[in-house]
Amino acid sequence: MNPTAKKVLFWTLGTVAVLLLVGLGVFLIKRQELLQYALRQTKQKVEKRYPVTLTLGPARFTDLNSVQIEGVSLVPTGSADTLLTARSLNASISLRSLFARRPVFSNLQIVRARLTARKTATSDNYGFLLKKRGQTAVQRDTTKGTNYGLLANQLLEAAFDNLPEEADFRDFLVTYESPRHRARLTMPQFSIEDGDIAGRLSVVVDSVANEIGLSGHVEASDYEANVQVFGAQRRPVQLPYVQRRYGARVQFDTLRLSLTGKDLDKDDLTVRGSASASNFAVNHPKLATSDIRVRRGGMDFVATLGQNSASLDKGSVVRLNRMELYPQLSVRLRPEIKRVRPDPAMPSAKAYTGKLAGLLVAMQVESAETKANDFFDALPEGMFEALEGMQGTGTLKYSMSAALDMTRIDSLKFNSGLKKSSDFRITRFGRVDLRKLNTEFEYTAFNDKGDTVKTFPVGPSNPDFVPFDQVSSYLKYAIITAEDPRFFTHKGFMEKAFVKSAIQNIKEKRFARGGSTLSMQLVKNVFLTREKVVARKIEEALIVWLIENTGLVSKQRMMEVYLNIIEWGPSRYRWPSGERGVYGVKEAARFYYDKQPANLNLEESLYLASIIPKPKYARYSFDAYGDLRRSTRYFFRLIADIMARRGYIPEGEAEGLNRAVSLRGPARQFMNFAARPDTTRVAATDSSQFDPINLIDLLNVGGPDLDPAADEGVNTTAPRQDEEPAENETRRERRRRERERENQQR
Repeated sequence: MNPTAKKVLFWTLGTVAVLLLVGLGVFLIKRQELLQYALRQTKQKVEKRYPVTLTLGPARFTDLNSVQIEGVSLVPTGSADTLLTARSLNASISLRSLFARRPVFSNLQIVRARLTARKTATSDNYGFLLKKRGQTAVQRDTTKGTNYGLLANQLLEAAFDNLPEEADFRDFLVTYESPRHRARLTMPQFSIEDGDIAGRLSVVVDSVANEIGLSGHVEASDYEANVQVFGAQRRPVQLPYVQRRYGARVQFDTLRLSLTGKDLDKDDLTVRGSASASNFAVNHPKLATSDIRVRRGGMDFVATLGQNSASLDKGSVVRLNRMELYPQLSVRLRPEIKRVRPDPAMPSAKAYTGKLAGLLVAMQVESAETKANDFFDALPEGMFEALEGMQGTGTLKYSMSAALDMTRIDSLKFNSGLKKSSDFRITRFGRVDLRKLNTEFEYTAFNDKGDTVKTFPVGPSNPDFVPFDQVSSYLKYAIITAEDPRFFTHKGFMEKAFVKSAIQNIKEKRFARGGSTLSMQLVKNVFLTREKVVARKIEEALIVWLIENTGLVSKQRMMEVYLNIIEWGPSRYRWPSGERGVYGVKEAARFYYDKQPANLNLEESLYLASIIPKPKYARYSFDAYGDLRRSTRYFFRLIADIMARRGYIPEGEAEGLNRAVSLRGPARQFMNFAARPDTTRVAATDSSQFDPINLIDLLNVGGPDLDPAADEGVNTTAPRQDEEPAENETRRERRRRERERENQQR
């Protein structure tokens, strides 16, 4: 190349280089101007959408299309309470969109962010986030109460709509304060990329701390999510709110939650999805003494929220290991409505007072026909300890329905049943062999505190054991009449009696009444503890069903064991041998009457039957001088009449009943009755210490063929403490004779 050509090429390249440098300079200057424009547009867009002031610090490009903003803050309008701050914000920006003045940011990264949410009794600094653009808060109709469907829809849409498509949070701290709750959430790292989410969180809510891992996928535009929450560092996750609100500990190792869609139809929101958990555990002192645990469980749900209502609809499935149940649940809150001040334009206007008048609950559960082994494997740990390891053949199917109006607790309806196939058999027993009732076994009696009182064999080797046929028929029939009228015909349960007991327990908000049959009392004493918890009652019911429906033990043998183990007197009494308490029919006959059980008469048997529910309070069946109180005499009359009507005793014996007993055993001295004063007039005795007739849970006041009254108790017919039983009985008999005459005339 000649010198002239070289010179031309040099100047040409130089000119191009200069032009490129000038162009690059112009580009960089223009790019920075466009960035400032883009930030102003973003600020205007955010402030137009939300009532906030957005402040953005100095911004610069760190490379060709990466932007760093130093300092970000978000303050609600009219408030000095900052909601969000961040030390820096990094993002990528499309240069094409930037020069087109429609900036598109991506790959958002927020470093050292602080989100501080506060709520007072009158205001908060985050409520605007729960509203969609152009949408006002959920309207609450003052005539109907709260619409939970609209409220839940608003929360879901706020969560999905404010979720960025791509983001990376580093050292993110979220705090929440209100008059009732405090929460602190620390995220060392949390990322969202193409809908995939992943992160680690440290969460402290109301003093409950958790280390949580989070992963999953979210499709914000379709309101779909599939999220997995798990305990980090091999520690379970505890739910905080239920512990503070209900005193229960609820935890799990891993929780998978899937939301497949939602439909808002007028005011009703229907949500579909699924949830499953591993090692799900619940602990509450009223449920069980230890954790109730489900190793593998889950459910597919179809839930609907509406005006003061929530329901779990048809199509929902609960899975416990390999067992499936199909639940339906409806809960409706009845708001308290009062008439407002009269208005000529609205003469009948009413308004919601803000209070609830009552709760209406309806529930129905049915299981699929389940193989016996799958059924036993599905039983939650901690609820059926005696049955753990049980195996069988055949199938089982469970069904239950219940309905309750809390404004009318007496309206409670409850049905429950477990059906077995014809080939159902128990092939292996669990921790406890239920067949031990058929052989001699060691029985341990405990007091109410759970301390051992005494242990003794139930069988021929025990000199105090009494065979069934050596017990007075008076006593056997008196106990059956008072405690369990259909013992020899039912399959372990009397549903009406159970419902009556449940009604009383709900009213008193405690276990005030048992509603147990003799079968249930026997199972409770032989196989279970004395704790009054829900788990023990459910386990008791299943054991009773297994015994009664598989013919493991005859009714006569069950009654024989019952008579020989039940407590019949004060546990503080000591026999000459040093043993404490009065247990079994032989000790009872000796303690009260110095007799053999076969020689007990009608009055003596009635007294022993009357104290079974509360044997420690046997003293209070008498007044200070050893005479039976009025309420106990009424019990004698009532039970004797029923025994006569059922053919257990001749009517003459009932009519000639002597409503008194003579204590000739150690009980007379132990109870320490006073000597009757030498006076011609004795003051009326005080009977306020004895709760009349409430001791009887399962009394049949009808004849053997009158099914509607078969499970009735005597609480509805008991006289008041100050009412004469004889007069009450006379009026009742008179009404009965009048009804009989009316029926004959018809």
